[in-house]
Amino acid sequence: MASQTPTFKLVLVGDGGTGKTTFVKRHLTGEFEKKYIATLGVEVHPLSFTTNFGEIIFNTWDTAGQEKFGGLRDGYYINGQCGIIMFDLTSRITYKNVPNWHRDLVRVCENIPIVLCGNKVDIKERKVKSKVIDFHRKKSLQYYDISAKSNYNFEKPFLWLARKLVGHPDLEFVASPALAPAEIEFDPILMQQYHEQLNNAVQMPLPEEDDDL
Repeated sequence: MASQTPTFKLVLVGDGGTGKTTFVKRHLTGEFEKKYIATLGVEVHPLSFTTNFGEIIFNTWDTAGQEKFGGLRDGYYINGQCGIIMFDLTSRITYKNVPNWHRDLVRVCENIPIVLCGNKVDIKERKVKSKVIDFHRKKSLQYYDISAKSNYNFEKPFLWLARKLVGHPDLEFVASPALAPAEIEFDPILMQQYHEQLNNAVQMPLPEEDDDL
């Protein structure tokens, strides 16, 4: 019998309306094979990726809107092995709430790899500028600008998490997952500018004030 495919529980959190569900549903096979856990009001999408070390599956937990009622029950987080925290680049309040989501996540799941994602990078009216996005640096998370609707950087968070979880920095995805067609085009020149701004921001010293106190 073939050995089991490595499967990890991925907890997806962030304010309502940031695009978490849209993001997960880009991955067509995960959308097709999802299951619903009624007691928690959660959809679990098995997102499968083919790597140079074989297949890997992220059982991605999506809140089905529960976060609108203030917080998520511990059952949502329990046994989480990795996390994605999402905010909306066009809404400052969703970035302001990132520390709360991070606190809830690490309270239940200590020491798991976490990616912070700023979604909706395709929208020109960007409100959260690269230079203010520094929470991931304070907490050693990985950060990506993404656009769920155009599939921009879709695989980046999963690739970073897979490398951490499997312990192979040289792990690569060798086949693209089946993704829903892009609903919107993104501007490659603008994306390149944002990429450079992010790189520049990383060189800047972190501000002194400590928000955690």
